[in-house]
Amino acid sequence: MTGKIGCIAALLTAGLLAGAAAPALAQDHAALMKDHRGGTMRLVARAAEGTIDPHINYTLKNWQFYQFTYDGLVTFRKATGKEGFQVVADLAEAIPTPTNDGKTWTFKLRKGIQFSDGSDLDVEDVVASLQRIFKVSSPTSGSFYNVIVGADACLAKADTCTLEGGVIGDAAAGTVTINLTRPDAEFLFKLALPHAVILPSTSPMKDVGTTPLPGTGAYMISSYDPNTRLEMVRNPHFKEWSVEAQPDGFPDEIDYDFGLTEEAQVSAIINGQADWMYDPPPTDRLAELGKKYRDQVHVTPLTAMWYAPMNTRLAPFDNIKARQAVAYAIDRRALVNLFGGPVLAQPVCQVLPPGFPGHQPYCPFTQQPGAKWSAPDVEKAKQLVQESGTAGQEVTIIVQDQTTDRNIGVYLQSVLNDLGYKASVKAISTNIQFTYIQNTNNKVQMSVSQWYQDYPAASDFLNVLFGCGSFREGSDSSINISGYCDEAVQKQMDEAMALGVTDPEAANKQWAAIDKAVTDAAPAAFLFTPKHLDFVSSRLGNFQFNSQYYWMMAQSWVQ
Repeated sequence: MTGKIGCIAALLTAGLLAGAAAPALAQDHAALMKDHRGGTMRLVARAAEGTIDPHINYTLKNWQFYQFTYDGLVTFRKATGKEGFQVVADLAEAIPTPTNDGKTWTFKLRKGIQFSDGSDLDVEDVVASLQRIFKVSSPTSGSFYNVIVGADACLAKADTCTLEGGVIGDAAAGTVTINLTRPDAEFLFKLALPHAVILPSTSPMKDVGTTPLPGTGAYMISSYDPNTRLEMVRNPHFKEWSVEAQPDGFPDEIDYDFGLTEEAQVSAIINGQADWMYDPPPTDRLAELGKKYRDQVHVTPLTAMWYAPMNTRLAPFDNIKARQAVAYAIDRRALVNLFGGPVLAQPVCQVLPPGFPGHQPYCPFTQQPGAKWSAPDVEKAKQLVQESGTAGQEVTIIVQDQTTDRNIGVYLQSVLNDLGYKASVKAISTNIQFTYIQNTNNKVQMSVSQWYQDYPAASDFLNVLFGCGSFREGSDSSINISGYCDEAVQKQMDEAMALGVTDPEAANKQWAAIDKAVTDAAPAAFLFTPKHLDFVSSRLGNFQFNSQYYWMMAQSWVQ
């Protein structure tokens, strides 16, 4: 293990971080297009991520390519590093100043933009798209967009959703006005997400599954088979209106092939058969990558976490002591090593990741409680299991059928068995695992999952993952996987979100206290924060990493 860590460390000290090269967007983009436009980029992954519907899919894999296939009224800036967290105007001409004490936003649409099917973008499309978020039961409709006037009625009865009084289109003026029930400091962030992209008003008001929907981006999805391939080609009706919001891309075609193991993905890149792999390289290949292919590896810090949700509504984890016991017993150093070592990950035992708004170091589940995790406290964990009266119960851990996830699942199985449970691991395909573990009908007791920020705000971890509004019985879109809902904590979250409008600093102090309260309740075992490792082909140039959407695929070229 030491050899692998050393090689990756060498990559870091050599300065080969994502974005180290001069970014194309800071230069003359048009001139670079003349020199590098064209070719087919080839991406590989173990599996697809289920539905292609941008209002429903909630995965990093799809969000990476939604950024150049769809647009919202606003979007995150296509720039390297933390500049990618900035919101800029997209389909709207400009970001408006809110009126009515911050509750009314009026957006004027750009003229001359067309969808990939040739139809013109108009006000009706915007109104219908915002209604569609609720009609298709988007996983964030109850946590992000419930602040829109009329959202309560839409959440209660989705099929008749009109957002009456909340979204008002004026075709003559070319404007869309959005009224909120209260000021929301994060509203522009939420509008910039793929769940709020604008689709044709004729789009089906249901999950389209594998049928691609037209978009306004530089590329269009021409075909999608979750068992084999996703193909993206240039949108013939695209004309660049903002290099910050939706720059033209370099490749003529981007193909995403599914069905390759992580080992096969690495080999495909080495052999020149692929340009990038989605899944993390196997840890036993890291030494090889660090020694032979260091110029093709990019390592970037993330605001993200790996965690193991525990169902607070099912035995044994409906008992807080059973959940806390698991949190105490986990050797997070062992999990970091399974991920690739301390250069690629660091132990955590709280919700908010380091460097994120509201983060204050906190770790109660360790031998020496304080700011950082030190070591497991197995004795304390076993005591809690006995006090809970849950010893001997069966627990199944649901993981993705990927090497790292399976290894972490097997490790957690050993921890549970040592604590006196009868644990087993079930690995299921990555294209269904994420939705499977959300649906209460599947009675998932424990799982392994990851969370990458939607946008830079504490609520995106705490309210989204553990807020009462994010839990839905019998739904594949119940992102509160643990089913944790504490009314007192929820009240504090609501207060912190309201406070963020006028005093963000004070709000972040309140979020820090909420972080501690949720961490103490242990609705999940928080494991580690990862760094992102991108392994690319030798022919791929202009690699750029955006803090919001990660590698900006279409802004790289292939020789």
